[in-house]
Amino acid sequence: MASKNFQLATFGGGCFWCTEAVIQEVKGVEKVISGYSGGSVPGKPTYREICSGLTGHAEVVQVTFDANVISYEDILVIFMTTHDPTTLNRQGADRGTQYRSVIYFHNKEQKEIAEVVVKEVTPYYENPVVTEISPLDVFYEAEKEHQDYYRNNQQQGYCSFVITPKLAKLRKLNADKLK
Repeated sequence: MASKNFQLATFGGGCFWCTEAVIQEVKGVEKVISGYSGGSVPGKPTYREICSGLTGHAEVVQVTFDANVISYEDILVIFMTTHDPTTLNRQGADRGTQYRSVIYFHNKEQKEIAEVVVKEVTPYYENPVVTEISPLDVFYEAEKEHQDYYRNNQQQGYCSFVITPKLAKLRKLNADKLK
């Protein structure tokens, strides 16, 4: 068996609970951590501070994946097709800069791949894609209660009405790339 080639990817597409639940289903994904990135306030922010919209951070996930099983490009295509990358600072009813569509790249190669993926998916949307592509500065892990949120709270209303349909869309569009 080939050795594993673990890499990191960091991106946000609205509420991190949704993005985490989707990406956890993907083959080759070893770990998904919900957190915050892209803010202008120094120090580790709290969920309450993020929700105020005053820190500038986005809700994101940091993904550890085996590049021998799934490519960074494939993960980004899944990400870009399971949220709405055309709404600025909003996903559904969630509004604010913390819910922006963003890809934080870890290196030049990831930046180039992100630019290609965004360009490739753009024609499939009626409205312009507004996904931000920025270098990762700092990633802050979110509080424990935000980790594995969907798995631990599937009966909660937000999970039933928002996350479960996203997972159904994922399964329909990407069955060959799921665990």
